[in-house]
Formats: sequence, C-alpha cells, structure tokens
Amino acid sequence: MQPVVHLAVGYLCWAGYTRATRGGAPTEEATLAALAGAALPDLLDKPPWLAGVVDVGRTLGHSLLFAIPVVLGVWWLARARGRTALGIAFAVGSLSHLATDVPWHVVSGDLEELGFLLWPVTPMPAYSGTKPLGTVAGLEITTLWLEAVILVAGVALWWADGRPGIEPIRRAIRR
Repeated sequence: MQPVVHLAVGYLCWAGYTRATRGGAPTEEATLAALAGAALPDLLDKPPWLAGVVDVGRTLGHSLLFAIPVVLGVWWLARARGRTALGIAFAVGSLSHLATDVPWHVVSGDLEELGFLLWPVTPMPAYSGTKPLGTVAGLEITTLWLEAVILVAGVALWWADGRPGIEPIRRAIRR
C-alpha cells in the first residue's frame, strides 16, 4: 500500500473508533498520534531501502516483533501522563498500517511476502508490486484502484470532520 494511503486508513480507523467509543469526530492531538502511528513503519523502512542499504522496504518498522513493543511503550507512556487517548490513537494508526499491508498478499496468493510480519525471524522477499484484483469491461483493476478509493474516502472524512490535526501544526509553525 502506498504510504499516503496508510495515513488515510489510519484516519478512517481512528475516526471510526472515536465515533464508536465517544460519539464524535477525532480530536486534534489524537488525530496526529494516529497519523504518526500510521506513518511510522514507512518512515523507518523506506529511507534505508531507497538509499540501497536494504533490499526491501519492509523490515523493522513492519515487523510485529518491533511494532508491538513500540505500541505498548507509547500506550504506557501516554497512560502514565494521563493521555491514554493518544496511546490508543497511536496503536490504532500503527496496527492499521500493518493490517492493511496483509490483504493484497493473501488475495494474490503471494503469502511468502508476509514474511515482513515476523522479520527478521522470517525472511522478507522482494515485494512483487501492485496486485491485480480482476478485470471489469476489459479494464484491469489493480490494488492501486482500491487504494485510490480509500485515499479519497479518508481525505473526504477528514475534511468533513473539520480537518483535525491541522491547528496544532499551524501553531507550531507560527512559533
């Protein structure tokens, strides 16, 4: 999944969680925590891959062996500071990222590519790329089509929710 789509998924999951548990749209800071969690795996793994340091773009940040302790650590720290919602938001974002990297491989039968989930215990072969989902009226539908729909849905909901997360960024820039 494209990195920007992970942000949309993280927001959609966090917005769904807040509506189900609190009955309203996400708050500013918790939205940023969810987006940070959703971005972290790619922020950790893509730069070394793009620099040619590693052969694949899913290593440490995409491994449950790394993600679970980080999620628990962030949740514990947030809870200790009386900001439990931030820890939960980070967990939702982080785990949504890993969860949405799985279905494409299952649908396409490229199960060996799921090695990233337990890396470095399991090997991570090179990612084979965009997966075909089917053909409609002679047009091949790929995972990129579905990702585009997810991205638009995430941005539309974020916009409808009043673009939470923007104000703290604006305040930080003004300082």
